[in-house]
Amino acid sequence: MSTIHWTEARTARSVPSARSAHWQCESTSPLPARVVVADDRTKAATAYRLACEGTALLWRGDYHNARQLLRAMDRRIARKAVPPADDPLKSFRLHRRARHHRSRVLSRLLVLLDEHHALGLRRAPDVRQACTEAYGPPHRPTAVPLTELLGVIGAHQWRLKGVEVPALGGARIHPHYGVFSPVRGEYVDLVARTPLPAPVAHGAYSTAFDLGTGTGVLAAVLARRGVGHVTATDINPRALACARDNADRLGLATRIEVTGPTLYPRGRAGLVVCNPPWFPGRPASPLEQGVYDPSSSMLRGFLDGLADHLEPGGEGWLVLSDLAERLGLRTRHELLTLIDSAGLHVHDKVDTTPRHPRATDTTDPLHAARAAEVTSLWRLVPQ
Repeated sequence: MSTIHWTEARTARSVPSARSAHWQCESTSPLPARVVVADDRTKAATAYRLACEGTALLWRGDYHNARQLLRAMDRRIARKAVPPADDPLKSFRLHRRARHHRSRVLSRLLVLLDEHHALGLRRAPDVRQACTEAYGPPHRPTAVPLTELLGVIGAHQWRLKGVEVPALGGARIHPHYGVFSPVRGEYVDLVARTPLPAPVAHGAYSTAFDLGTGTGVLAAVLARRGVGHVTATDINPRALACARDNADRLGLATRIEVTGPTLYPRGRAGLVVCNPPWFPGRPASPLEQGVYDPSSSMLRGFLDGLADHLEPGGEGWLVLSDLAERLGLRTRHELLTLIDSAGLHVHDKVDTTPRHPRATDTTDPLHAARAAEVTSLWRLVPQ
């Protein structure tokens, strides 16, 4: 168990005493070696300097002032931003490095949750339900970066309101904390409109696997398209709980079986769908596991196991953006070699272009690559 320690006086006249709390941080930021108390008198320049040096600041002032301080620190980080390079790969690496630096610095501003997950700051919102959903039942004081707490609060709102999915007839998917939200609808639409393999469409094998299901959105789309039984898998316990919750909400719990932690379930299916993380690389947080795939391990696992899990006449659907190729993280030749080495053949490929706001954001350092991005559904069959 990770614990932080600091010294604090309970009142202006009391003697400072040693205190400690459980350290809760889901990013790659290391445990702070030094913690000081900060409040409404703390200047942004001081907070920024201490955070850059690796010192954590435990906030004891007004909640809204803490958010203002966080924004002020963020502005100081932005002033030192390195402009994008001409080379796409170099631009990506600079962008990634800048995001890691920003995350590390901003995560040094901490708040303290009590043994009930309550936030004892002036004008603080009630965060108990949101924290229980993210971290489980409370039982001890916990120090958490304010940036992470804001993410927990935002995730609670997503979970309450849900995300409308046109491919589900406007029904909503409710993401949980730490599970990638299906806000990019183009990949969902690909699965919704690509013709089903003949054995599945005609009822010979009315089964499908959805590997790395996340919120369960693709499993739900397949079930709504008439697939009789969908087995959805994931290695993330939060995703498994989220997918079960969404299957229940949509009235599909008898058609969608959620299992894990695993990539492939037992048996074979007429259709195996996988939307792996699109970037080869190391994730910096649990949420980034939906974006970064270390050494393309999930992509390789899907391809290598596909032939052994398909019914005769079945297909594997690989949903993948070419953004990694445009950034120089992977070549098309490397992808095709992986497919061929797994004993697979590309039967067809269905493409779509991005509709998300970043594709038209000219201030994004990766704008050129994002604007040209193509997301594809690769229809794979055994050779």
